[in-house]
Amino acid sequence: MEQTLLGIDIGSTKICAIIATCKDGIPHIIGTGFHKSQGLKKGSITNIEQASRAIKDAVNDARRVAGTNINKAAISISGAYTKSTNSNGVVNIPNNEIGIKEINRVIQTALYNASIPSEYEVVHILPYNFKLDDQDFIDDPMGMSGSRLEVSVRIITAQKSSLGNLKKAIKGAGIEISNIVLSSYASSIAVLSEDEKNLGVACIDMGGSTCELMVHVGNSLRYNDFLCLGSNHITNDLAVALHTPHSIAEQVKIQYGGFPKASEDTENLIEIPSIGGGDSGKHQVSLATVYSVSYARVEEILQFLAKSLEHSNLKDQLGSGVVLTGGMTQLDGIRDLAMALFGVPVRLAKPIEIDGLFTDLRGPEYSTGIGLILYASGKYTNYEIDSEKRIRYHNEKLEEDVAPFTKNILPFDPLREKQQTIPNPVNSVPKSGSDIKQDLSDIKEIKKIHTKNNNFFGQLWQKLTQMF
Repeated sequence: MEQTLLGIDIGSTKICAIIATCKDGIPHIIGTGFHKSQGLKKGSITNIEQASRAIKDAVNDARRVAGTNINKAAISISGAYTKSTNSNGVVNIPNNEIGIKEINRVIQTALYNASIPSEYEVVHILPYNFKLDDQDFIDDPMGMSGSRLEVSVRIITAQKSSLGNLKKAIKGAGIEISNIVLSSYASSIAVLSEDEKNLGVACIDMGGSTCELMVHVGNSLRYNDFLCLGSNHITNDLAVALHTPHSIAEQVKIQYGGFPKASEDTENLIEIPSIGGGDSGKHQVSLATVYSVSYARVEEILQFLAKSLEHSNLKDQLGSGVVLTGGMTQLDGIRDLAMALFGVPVRLAKPIEIDGLFTDLRGPEYSTGIGLILYASGKYTNYEIDSEKRIRYHNEKLEEDVAPFTKNILPFDPLREKQQTIPNPVNSVPKSGSDIKQDLSDIKEIKKIHTKNNNFFGQLWQKLTQMF
């Protein structure tokens, strides 16, 4: 039976809506829509009305291309909302036969044993280790015989107030939520292979304002973390250092924000507009300054991520190393720097290709959106309790008749939560994936030719002119 799926990636830089049909677990993309993010800051909703408008425009574009009016979607949630913890559960098996109801019961028992703050709501419950009687490290207990089943789980929760604001923004766009998926979890589905998961791998999605880390060991999620830094911070640093408008700094980052491959690259100049200078107010800056500013910020971000990876206590189990995805990974030279700081192999990843209208979705910045479609089509971990409090298991339909426990899972009432309405106006509204890319016509590169004898004095003169 064919079904229609809608995934909405609500990022800090862009809103990406993808519509796909799915038959026998194989998705086929039939529509895409993009819109610049509005009403969001560092992954969190700051203006519900603006966020709803941006989401609605992106979904309408996707509907127009797909020729369908689907209004039920799997949506991403930023790690900025979330808090995670581990828990364990144990149940007896009276009939000595383990089925999906027994697996659901032991996972729910682990939730019951966890200390979930009242202001948080469960988004995912992901088991990473089953134990049957005295046998440990059971990959899949389904159909096995035993009298005592234990499980260790990773519980991902979100603040009810922030989650309520997100739900209001989605509802305001006329969309019904089918599932809420942690964005780093969705990205890992889109970029990781089964071999990488089994050997142990860390997946890091490096976005515009956030970086999200997720560690898989033995095909199970073991650890996740969130860093409130991203490629937009590089743009801000360049705008200050180069004394140029934010839009020009973004263009400089896209064209020159990587790391130089040869020393000669740093000797050239670029001519860019000054802040408040108009068309005539332009000045020249050295590419050495651009590279040094970009390098300093990227190094800082990777160092924070390396510390988080150490904090997980799972680094020695990463047989496949680290996989980087997200828009920030398009900076030249970031892989080599990451390898030096992480001390493990690093791979830059784009989402796996899906049949259909995939041309606009090839970049690493669309990993989360593709992951949402794959999640909705059944590509998740072997077992989990989803955001709708239902048990999901690999390559099977949801068990509608399995009733969850109710401790720590209370009905959510968004009217009780106070919404934030910090204005965040954005004037430019891109309507397609290609429109998100910047126009680089305002930047003029000046190749500087000089001899080795006056090289020192030239660099000194550049520094003095930049200082004064």
